[in-house]
Amino acid sequence: MKDTLSLIGMYMKTTAKSWFQYRVDAVLRSLAVFLREATGIIVIYFTLLKFDELNGWNIYEMLFLFSLLFLTYGIMIIFFTGLRDFGGMVRNGGFDRYILRPRGILFQIIFVNSDWFAALGHGGLGITLFLISAGRVGIHWDVPTAIYYFFTVIGGVLIQGAVFLLLATLNLYLLQTNSLKSLLYWNMRKFAGYPISVFHKFIQILMIYVMPFAFVNYFPAQYLLRKDDMSGYPEIFLYLTPVIGVGMYAAAYLFWRYSLKFYKSSGN
Repeated sequence: MKDTLSLIGMYMKTTAKSWFQYRVDAVLRSLAVFLREATGIIVIYFTLLKFDELNGWNIYEMLFLFSLLFLTYGIMIIFFTGLRDFGGMVRNGGFDRYILRPRGILFQIIFVNSDWFAALGHGGLGITLFLISAGRVGIHWDVPTAIYYFFTVIGGVLIQGAVFLLLATLNLYLLQTNSLKSLLYWNMRKFAGYPISVFHKFIQILMIYVMPFAFVNYFPAQYLLRKDDMSGYPEIFLYLTPVIGVGMYAAAYLFWRYSLKFYKSSGN
């Protein structure tokens, strides 16, 4: 265990050095990610200043909803950058190097790289939105609430990490899954910034049962805010984020282990 933790620390230290070797550029690129993602939030902010609320959600409640989405992604991408970019690794034969090394393959992919610019941009925006909104939405912050929030964030990270692991595994069969990733993750993530109750029933089903972004931010936010539109969903959904996160990641990991048996190098 000590050796493993030492290796993790070495990986992360080396990765951070490589990403921040040009510090001014690193700050500017992280800021660029922050501003790119913040643009959509600013549009929503001014829209809600005109219309006051969206299906009962006011501007600060919407910002709190977004804060969970950006914060969980910012944490997730620190650990799962290798899975996000796994398709290129398979196509150019780089994945073969990990197979030959005397360490777990997934362990290496997770810790060999981290997109610190995305982590700081998304995570920084998530923290900023949390600080702006958390004190204005009527949440009573006590120890149980803080514990719930902590495990909810972990669950949201695992849900998205499981999706990346599933899509990475499909690269072992299909070589190229960028279109599938855009459809199942990036496009669905755009819906997740809004209360799912505003969408058609079909979209709600997708967000709950197919690509469960609703458990990343909507249902956790509902536990803390108790909005009226929660009446359309089972109350048990408020508590399932950590369970779904662990369950999805375990299932994706088993699929990964099974699929490695069928990997055939594509060469370079």
